[in-house]
This record gives sequence, C-alpha cells and structure tokens, in this order.
Amino acid sequence: MITAEPDVLIYADGACKGNPGPGGWGVWLKSGEHEREMFGGASQTTNNRMELTAVIEALSALKRTSSAVIYTDSQYVKNGITTWIHGWKARGWTTADKKPVKNVDLWQRLDTLNAAHRVSWRWVKGHAGDPGNERADALANRGVASVT
Repeated sequence: MITAEPDVLIYADGACKGNPGPGGWGVWLKSGEHEREMFGGASQTTNNRMELTAVIEALSALKRTSSAVIYTDSQYVKNGITTWIHGWKARGWTTADKKPVKNVDLWQRLDTLNAAHRVSWRWVKGHAGDPGNERADALANRGVASVT
C-alpha cells in the first residue's frame, strides 16, 4: 500500500465493440505537472484483453521504478492482480477448477510489470463521472476507432 504521494497516477480502461470484436485501450498518466495520453487497439479481441492491455501499456511506459496508483473500472483486472493471481501461480497458471487461466500471456506480463514497481490498485465505478476514468474511456474508444 502506498502511503506517500505516488510518483504517477494512472487511469486505464478498455473497450470492445462486440465481445469478441474490435477493441481499444486507453491510458491517462499524470506525474506532477506532466500528463501523457496513450491509446491503441486490436481488430479482433475481447474486453478483458483490452482492460489488461491498458494497464500493461501504462506500466510499460514508466521509464524507471516508480510508485503508482492505478485506477481501473475492471474488477477482473483489480481482483486478478491483487487476489486471484496468487492461486493461479501456485497452481501453475490454472484456475481453482483446474482450467487454464484465460489471457495467461497478459497476466504473466502484468505480473512482471507489477513486481517491478510499487503499485496500489484502485477500483472506480465506470461511466459514473470520475474525470480520470471518463478520460481513459474516451481514449479507449479512440483505440477502437483506430482499428475500425
């Protein structure tokens, strides 16, 4: 848990038009007075893959080990990285009912990036007026538009 002011605030979101279908991810990073927006997309993907890609891209953009607070409206991402991942790793990347973890390639990348930084994960209700989440959502939709 980060108690001091973090180096960077990150808002990340994913979007998909159809699930699967064309998808996008968006990230807004803020560090002091500096801000950065990023987005991208994939022509055939799922919402969960785009939510994961958003946080992966955000953490990949950090140029040094940092403390970060990541805001996501995805319970899948937040619960996955803070709770479920421990069991998945202990069971060799299988779920409690012995099935392969979906999106394991992305979870493994996120696990590595998460360990390289001091990250605090926060869930925020989507489409509820949070300015950072709304900005990340708009960027994710730009990502969708970039591939359609």
